Amino acid sequence: MEHKIGVIGLGAMGAGMAGALRRSGFEVHAVDARAGAAQAFAAEGGVACTSPAELARHCDVIVSVVVNAAQTESVLFGDGGCADAMKPGSVFVMCSTVDPAWSAALESRLAQRGILYLDAPISGGAAKAAAGQITMMTSGRPEAYEKCGGVLDAMAAKVYRLGEQAGAGSKVKVINQLLAGVHIAAAAEAMALGLREGVDPAALYEVITHSAGNSWMFENRMAHVLAGDYTPLSAVDIFVKDLGLVLDMARASKFPLPLSSTAHQMFMQASTAGFAKEDDSAVIKIFPGIELPPSQPAGPTEGLKQ
Repeated sequence: MEHKIGVIGLGAMGAGMAGALRRSGFEVHAVDARAGAAQAFAAEGGVACTSPAELARHCDVIVSVVVNAAQTESVLFGDGGCADAMKPGSVFVMCSTVDPAWSAALESRLAQRGILYLDAPISGGAAKAAAGQITMMTSGRPEAYEKCGGVLDAMAAKVYRLGEQAGAGSKVKVINQLLAGVHIAAAAEAMALGLREGVDPAALYEVITHSAGNSWMFENRMAHVLAGDYTPLSAVDIFVKDLGLVLDMARASKFPLPLSSTAHQMFMQASTAGFAKEDDSAVIKIFPGIELPPSQPAGPTEGLKQ
């Protein structure tokens, strides 16, 4: 049974993680809310399941890669949820970005059922997920790590153990999202100013990515803007949610976050303007009086890191 792993959620990250587990020798059972996603994974050598409960009947370690706390509640406790089907001593690995207090409470709820829990949010993007090279920010009881250490190593280049109680991993992930969201917003603002001032955007990109003002988010997300490609690898609404979690965590201790607050408002503006489901780089579309680069199959961003 230790070689049978369940993955719930086959999105951009979950599909890559499931593939990395399969290539490491695990028998991977998978389920996804979208019709055909699990069957496509089965065609590559995985095992398709029709519900989280069916998946739980086969697997002692379940890795959940859904969007948020509400979806995690659903896959655990909703119709066809896995919580009732999980055997005592099995492990639920929660990889979503959530409120740390909610994650800590979930550990207690699952412990009442004899289920172990790892608070294990992730970072790195779809390419690193497919390569088994993501970063995992984890916390949980030692016995949970004992059950799934090899599983984590198969998915991640870095597995940070941040404490023996759930919630610590989610706190670090929320702080990471503070930086990610602020950096994307700042990158969009800088590119928008360049466009407004008539600077050639490809030249600006080239200079900034080789200068002290560069950031990973500028290099990655402004390549999307130059290509005119707003296909959602991470959507605007993801940062509406994640920066909301940042502000909620800080508000509980009355801690001021002026940059996070501004970035959150920028993503909120982009969302309400109709760009909610576009790539998060679409936050640049809130700036008036600029002409964005048109969509193009190949151009100044060809060969750049995506």
